[in-house]
Amino acid sequence: MTLTSADDKPKVPILNVLSKSVFMPENGQSILASGFKDEPYWWEAFRPQAIEAPSLPASTDVVVVGGGYAGLAAARALADSGIQSVVLEAAEFGSGASTRSGGAISAGLSIGKSFTGKSLDYSPDLVRDVVGWAVEAYRGLFDLVEKENIDCHLEQRGRFLGACAASHYEGLRKRYDKLRAGGAADCYLVNREEQRREIGSDYYHGGMVLETAGKLHPALFYGGLLAAVRRRNSITLAGHCRATGLTRSGDGWRIATTAGEMQARHVVIATNGYTGGVTPKLQRRLVPIASHVIATEELPQGLALKLCPRGRTFSETRRVLNYYRLSPDGKRVIFGGRARFTEIDGEKRARLLHAALVKRFPELAEVKVTHTWQGNVAFTYDALPHAGEIDGLHFVLGCNGSGVSMMPFLGDAMGRSIAGRLHGRPHGRMPFGDAPLPAIPLYTGKPWFLPAIGGAFRALDFFDERIR
Repeated sequence: MTLTSADDKPKVPILNVLSKSVFMPENGQSILASGFKDEPYWWEAFRPQAIEAPSLPASTDVVVVGGGYAGLAAARALADSGIQSVVLEAAEFGSGASTRSGGAISAGLSIGKSFTGKSLDYSPDLVRDVVGWAVEAYRGLFDLVEKENIDCHLEQRGRFLGACAASHYEGLRKRYDKLRAGGAADCYLVNREEQRREIGSDYYHGGMVLETAGKLHPALFYGGLLAAVRRRNSITLAGHCRATGLTRSGDGWRIATTAGEMQARHVVIATNGYTGGVTPKLQRRLVPIASHVIATEELPQGLALKLCPRGRTFSETRRVLNYYRLSPDGKRVIFGGRARFTEIDGEKRARLLHAALVKRFPELAEVKVTHTWQGNVAFTYDALPHAGEIDGLHFVLGCNGSGVSMMPFLGDAMGRSIAGRLHGRPHGRMPFGDAPLPAIPLYTGKPWFLPAIGGAFRALDFFDERIR
């Protein structure tokens, strides 16, 4: 979000980021629709489910902590190898980040900078592996949807990455040259004069199209994955059952929960942006950053096609980025971003994102918001997902904003790896498993620094877009 009012004329000092002009539309009318809901739009099609086990087994092969994409995919892979598991979910199944995203997918990862903005260097071998795993995850998502017959509006329509400043377009040009030199054939540059073919907006200074990208309905995908898990009899789902303690017990683990204790040979932590004090070493290695989303009311006939002529998903080069798309029926805009790096109340969230939406599409100034929601994205210090083992605990963590395709992929890989170990056969190389999950300096699990980082990023974006 830039530090200007809705009519795009600077009216506030750069540090006055809480000015009323940022929150209120120029006409003073409410931008909230009648029946406005502070919950995901996606839940209109699939709501989180309260699945509570009648009782927990005294022992099992594997306990999975976290019932999101990664946890369910791990349990599914274990079941297909004849391994029993129990999946613990602290609330309803589907209440976490898996049903709260924008639903965009791609065959790549946004790597190169940490959440602090620090530039990161990766070895050529690691870059090659990361590109390969991202492509595998993307293709694996389509395979999973087909195999389990999940109706979730999955489609490959490409992504437009908009340059928010002229200097950003030059950066995209360099990125494009590297991609092409590396053999990528699915991307091309679009200059400012041509971008109306991709997006009905003059906000950007050109951009880049990546064809191997798409979108789905994240809650319907989750619901289909949950149904696939429920068809497998060797999986026990325990909702409203929080893990409260993990203790080594012989060659395995004793797991304390709000519903009793269990013994397990292995434990998988798949809690991502909701990782807590039960696993302090992991908590200190993950930063939960809030992502906020709104859904608009249905647009006038023809307007949606004008804004999104090719069905793309959209993202941008800002540090405090926004991402957006049309709803699966093509009638609404789903618009997300980091209105703040922490959780904020629903009305404030809606006003901030609506103001950002109108900057990109001024013709939506009178369109109201029907839904708003937020969820935590787990960021790692090296900006990479991780799947591995620490102190005997297995983990799949650190989606870094690419969770829709990457977390099912890594959860499946973890499940197959543990099954191979239990069956006494080689379990292969774990994607992202060779690189240790790095600790974050001066961080104990409470992200006290996020407001300062968010303020600095907004100031830098302002400088790039309005002054530079």
